Amino acid sequence: METQKTIPQTRVYTLTKIALCITLLIVCSYLVVPLPFTPVVITGQTLAVNLIALLLTPKQTFAAISVYLLAGLIGLPVFAGGISGPAKFVSPTGGFLIGFLAAAVLISLLKGKNNQFWRYLLVTALVGIPVINLFGVIMMSITQGVTLQAAFLSAVAPFLIGDVIKAVLASLLAFLLNKRLPKQFTA
Repeated sequence: METQKTIPQTRVYTLTKIALCITLLIVCSYLVVPLPFTPVVITGQTLAVNLIALLLTPKQTFAAISVYLLAGLIGLPVFAGGISGPAKFVSPTGGFLIGFLAAAVLISLLKGKNNQFWRYLLVTALVGIPVINLFGVIMMSITQGVTLQAAFLSAVAPFLIGDVIKAVLASLLAFLLNKRLPKQFTA
């Protein structure tokens, strides 16, 4: 007689939560507002990356962002505006993609065990945004052949207020969602 193994409910819930977070990041990547003075576009990606990091454990966060990046790397149209492929990683904005992974894991590690809006906001605004932007500035400087200062002025400075607004929104959403989810299922 064959014994059927069942997947524990928490594992199904965890995998579903990760999949929903990846989907959210993909959807937010399609929310694009191009600007005429820079190759960097306004997207909802930073909001989604922050939210994912605040909702998931560090391992789950790493898995979610890695799957997103791998999907884009192999050609699925998941990056800003439906772009994909390995060339995106070495483009002027490719550093931001790499920065998503580093920042999200750091945010998830530093968010603490308690559901605290102010801690979430401090971690996303003071760790997440700078890490994402650091990777973006470095790649922009390399690919465009400009100084770090010039890269910062074109790729980061115009977006700082929007990044802080996204950090506030992600922190608020995470605080509210973590408050509502059953304790055994929260990160």
